[in-house]
Amino acid sequence: MKLRICTIVLLISFSSLCFSQEAVEKAAPPAGNALVGDYYGSDVSNGSVNKAVSVEKLEKDLKITNKIENVAVKGEVTDVCPKKGCWLSLKTEDGSVFFVKMKDYAFFVPTALRGKNVVLEGVAEKKVTSVEELKHYAKDAKKTKDEIDAIKSPKEEIRFLANGIKVVN
Repeated sequence: MKLRICTIVLLISFSSLCFSQEAVEKAAPPAGNALVGDYYGSDVSNGSVNKAVSVEKLEKDLKITNKIENVAVKGEVTDVCPKKGCWLSLKTEDGSVFFVKMKDYAFFVPTALRGKNVVLEGVAEKKVTSVEELKHYAKDAKKTKDEIDAIKSPKEEIRFLANGIKVVN
């Protein structure tokens, strides 16, 4: 009898874990309008907002060193992961973009962040992104099969790991 009860409890526990994992996989980006002053992750202090460097300055600094810790950067969001809000792209002055992930996958951003100006706080580095990873993000961004298949070589780019993101206008 005890064995039967333990088996039933075990099966119920296992099935609840399966359902919660399914809910995580089907998660959508958080709701919200991304209004001025809203922040995601750690709040970005006004001091950091005032000291935030442009993307152009960040690019110049990363030519000297491959990694910069505790940096605040300001720019315009051009894209947000439509699947979960787990990454975004920030526009550079020359029209290219760089990729931003959230530290420890600890927070997500709403798709309404697209087109907004933000200040990011975190770590920036130059990195070579593999073809496999580039294709993964292209799938997340719902690119066409032809666009995904066209990715044939790794790409050196700026990558940013954000502790916090604040909408500034």
